[in-house]
Amino acid sequence: MTAHNDVVPRRYEQWRHCITVDCGIALTPAYIEQRLHALRDDADYATRRFIEVYGAAHHRAVIGWFERAAAELNATDPAR
Repeated sequence: MTAHNDVVPRRYEQWRHCITVDCGIALTPAYIEQRLHALRDDADYATRRFIEVYGAAHHRAVIGWFERAAAELNATDPAR
């Protein structure tokens, strides 16, 4: 068994690969918005648990990675 630190993405590229390839989740505007809403909600149980397990620094990093993914979508589709 490996520690969760061995599989936790540390860089945006790793995180993006994990989400889109390993998990097969499309980073759509709706999905990104939903995740950002939940991750920014300090009252959300799953968010509090995420911070307990992975730490506040990783929580902030994941929010930043979702924001970067949203910016990349906006850059490729300026009509948004």
